[in-house]
Amino acid sequence: MKKFVNTPEDFVPEFMAGVLAANPDLLEGNLEYQMIKRKDAPRDNKVSVIQGSGSGHEPAHVMAVGPGMLDGACQGPVFAAPPVDACYETIKALATPAGVLVLVNNYQGDRMAWDTAVEMAQGMDDIKVDQFIINDDVAVQDSLYTVGRRGVAGNFFVMKCCGAAAEEGKTLEEVKAVAERVNANVRTMGVALTSCIPPAKGTPIFDIGDDEMEVGVGIHGEPGRERAKIKSADEVTAMLFDAVATDLPFDSGDRVALMVNGLGGTPPAELYVIYNKAAQLCADRGLTVARNYVGEYCTAIEMAGCSITLLKLDAEMEAYLEAPATTACRIF
Repeated sequence: MKKFVNTPEDFVPEFMAGVLAANPDLLEGNLEYQMIKRKDAPRDNKVSVIQGSGSGHEPAHVMAVGPGMLDGACQGPVFAAPPVDACYETIKALATPAGVLVLVNNYQGDRMAWDTAVEMAQGMDDIKVDQFIINDDVAVQDSLYTVGRRGVAGNFFVMKCCGAAAEEGKTLEEVKAVAERVNANVRTMGVALTSCIPPAKGTPIFDIGDDEMEVGVGIHGEPGRERAKIKSADEVTAMLFDAVATDLPFDSGDRVALMVNGLGGTPPAELYVIYNKAAQLCADRGLTVARNYVGEYCTAIEMAGCSITLLKLDAEMEAYLEAPATTACRIF
């Protein structure tokens, strides 16, 4: 294993300390609970939008904290849910009279941790808090870590739209309704060319041949739909795009947001090769790409691979994606 790591057990708090050091005017945190929050949060008249999951998916989620997106986030170990106490302390730190909305990717560990933390915050502290489950992955119905579809790169669209809605003063119920609408209209499919190496494990989490790809891979390396021989970039793009575009009917004339997300080890130039074909496929279907995103949003450490996400837009969602945001990753 070749990584810039001091010790595996210090990896997560050290990278989070680096995020804080790089953004001293924007962010503050409590590394005892591996939590980062906006310096100006909570605000009494604003719903706090928070998120939390395992590390290894950066910039998700702590690097998406800032005005216009998340108010706070906590991290677990690499590919493991944050502890219940971290989730609970994050809710308490961001509690406001307007309420807290927790966005949860659909993984069993994340759901169990946040379910317990929400119950604690409601029962012990009388905090107004609700949660919403994100499940945009079309690859498989169930996986090693989920019952139902996984929450993957589409979570960035949910975070961005909810963050913008909360910023303009929407109520907790209204912000949750935005999450529901975005989640209902977003679909994602990924593919991996290589495995990845969690620092604490020191070896790849799965084996894959030099001439193979894992179609429908999960962001923890979970098996997808099939193990197949590598195809050309255009063929892979068409495979991913077709899976996404046929799961939720995207009709000619629809305005969409198109994301090509790198899984951590794919060069930007290759992502733009994928985007070029995906944009052509959108045009072939009569879809207007109103917003596009190419880069690393939701990764699997250094896995070589990518995912394609399509979001069917309405006027409000489009405005929320266009709204300003300032985060550590400065994506939007």
